[in-house]
Amino acid sequence: MPVVRVLSKVAKQALLAPACGCQPLTVAIRNISFSPRQVTSGSDASFHSVSFSETDHPKVLITGGLGQLGVGLAKLLRKRFGKNNVILSDIRKPPSNVFHSGPFIYSDILDYKNLREIVVNNRITWLVHYSALLSAVGEANVPLARAVNITGLHNILDIAAEHGLRLFVPSTIGAFGPTSPRNPTPDLCVQRPRTIYGVSKVHAELMGEYYHHRYGLDFRCLRYPGIISADSQPGGGTTDYAVQIFHDAIKTGKFECNLKPDTRLPMMYIDDCLRATLEVMEAPAESLSMRTYNINAMSFTPEELANEVQKQLPDLQVTYEIDSVRQAIADSWPMNFDDSNARNDWGWKHDYDLPELVQTMLNFIGSDSRIAQAN
Repeated sequence: MPVVRVLSKVAKQALLAPACGCQPLTVAIRNISFSPRQVTSGSDASFHSVSFSETDHPKVLITGGLGQLGVGLAKLLRKRFGKNNVILSDIRKPPSNVFHSGPFIYSDILDYKNLREIVVNNRITWLVHYSALLSAVGEANVPLARAVNITGLHNILDIAAEHGLRLFVPSTIGAFGPTSPRNPTPDLCVQRPRTIYGVSKVHAELMGEYYHHRYGLDFRCLRYPGIISADSQPGGGTTDYAVQIFHDAIKTGKFECNLKPDTRLPMMYIDDCLRATLEVMEAPAESLSMRTYNINAMSFTPEELANEVQKQLPDLQVTYEIDSVRQAIADSWPMNFDDSNARNDWGWKHDYDLPELVQTMLNFIGSDSRIAQAN
C-alpha cells in the first residue's frame, strides 16, 4: 500500500496540474450541495464546463451493498437520483429481486485495482462504504475483521482522495468503550473500544478526518446506533436481538434474548437511518462543524422492547439466555447518544419512536409471513 499511495500521489499531481483552472467550478458545485467533481485532464475540463447543469445527479457506488443497509439505501437513492446512477456492489451473489432492481457489480474492497477500475469506468462521484464485519462476527475472526475493516478502508480512502469523491463511512456505538461517558455519550469524548469492530471504526473516523484536513477529502461519517429493519436478517451485531424478537414473535410466539433485560442501548428504525445518511451527504459542506456525528432516535432495554411487543402480541413468551461475549460488548457501549450537533448543524430529526417502531415491524413481518403461508 505505501507504494500504491506514492504512485497515486504522483499520478494525481500530474493529472490535476493542467486542470487547476477549473477549481472555482468545483467550489461552486459544493456550495449548492451537488456532488463534487474533480477534473482530471484538460479535455475533461472542457467537457464538464459545457455539460454540467443543475439537473446532474451524483453517480453513487455502495460497497457491501447486500448487508443490512445497502439495499435500502440504494432504493432511496435511486428514487432520488435515478435508477442507473446508483450501483450496488458486493462479493456475494445478489438475490434476483436485488439484481433486477438496478445496477449491481462485483467489487472486492481488498482488491485495490478492481475497485479503482470500477470508480473510473463508472465515473463515480459518491462512495458509500458499508463493507465491514460487525461486532460479534468480528470477535470470532479478528484477522478477517482487521483485513476487511482496516485494510479495505485504506483502499477506499486512497481511491476517494485520488478521484475527488464524496465519501461516506458509517461508524457505530461500538466506537466507544467502558471508559466513555455512557448516558449520554457526546460526539467528542474518550474512545477506547474493546472490540476489533470498534477499534476499526475509531480508526476510520480518525483516518477520514485526517484525509479531509490533509488532502481535502470530502469525508462524512455518522455513528449509527443499533439499526432495526424488517427486510433483512440479523447480521452478527450485538443489537440484533432487537430485530430477531419480531421475527420470532410472528413465527413461533417465543423469543430467547441473549442480553440481560435491563441492557439499555440507543436504537433507530432503518428508515430514519437511511434518511439521515442521505441528509448528511447532501448537507452543504459549510454547515458541517465536524466530520463524524452521533445520530439517535430512541433508547430502550430488551425488557422495554418485549413489553411493547406484548401489547400487540400478548401471548409472546420471552426468556433470557445471556451470551457473555455480546453482553460484555453491550456493557461497554453507550446507553444513549447525544446527537445535538447533528440536529443543530444539518437539521437531523427522527420520525420513529418505540411504539411506531414496534407497530411498523410487526405489520411488515406479519404481512410477509401471511404471504408466505398463502403461497
